[in-house]
Amino acid sequence: MLSLALAAAAGAQQKDVVGCKDHALFTRMPTYWIHSCTEKEFDRRTFTLGEGKTMEVEGHLWDLRYYPQATATSKPSDIQILKNFENAVLKLGGQRVATRKGKDTYKITRDGKEFWVEVSAEFTGKYGLLIVQREAMGQDVVANAEAFSNDLRATGHVAVYGIYFDSGKSVLKGESAPAIAEIAKLLAADPALALYVVGHTDNQGTVDGNLRLSQDRAQAVLQSLVRDHGVAPARLEAHGCGLFAPVASNDSDEGRAKNRRVELVKR
Repeated sequence: MLSLALAAAAGAQQKDVVGCKDHALFTRMPTYWIHSCTEKEFDRRTFTLGEGKTMEVEGHLWDLRYYPQATATSKPSDIQILKNFENAVLKLGGQRVATRKGKDTYKITRDGKEFWVEVSAEFTGKYGLLIVQREAMGQDVVANAEAFSNDLRATGHVAVYGIYFDSGKSVLKGESAPAIAEIAKLLAADPALALYVVGHTDNQGTVDGNLRLSQDRAQAVLQSLVRDHGVAPARLEAHGCGLFAPVASNDSDEGRAKNRRVELVKR
């Protein structure tokens, strides 16, 4: 009886940890199981670009660790695992940006999305996938009308984050509603207040294109305040400043995200 139980246990296949699954970009090595996984809506990781060069990438993160079955009579080498993923990346149109012993770094652009991938493999047959889909963080916390009023009194202007547009577009996204509502509250609390609504962009694209885009985005905010909150049009005036008034360096995603903003300026 004991020998039969041990044989059954030895032949049992190890299963993925509950809640873990493959990333949509890749299948897994045959017979492997997921030993651990982490997914974060927004995080930062450092990727190797070459000798002495690294880059921090922010966005949606997945970290997956795969193990071979304990009952496997043979296991792929680390080189075999790395080559498998290299071929898979090439089929996706990606490119390898760095390689060192046991680890390869790839960049994949697919369906308008940018992915950074680190594949690590061990001689034991275990391997890991670190994947970051590059994107700016969504602003969940929006300053309130009182904070806007304080800044206007102190400096004559205030940056409003939490107003969202698709890249290169001037149509307000639905998640902008809380920030727009706080601007409306600000105006309702001070009937004499009149504002310039000023759009700003990062430095991606042409100067003329960014000037038009920033003007159109400021106008979209103005129209929402008038249409959805009953603000008198005479109290608002839209202008576009384009890329000419950055508040951070345009050399990083984080800096560019800060520069893409709408400001209120007291008239």
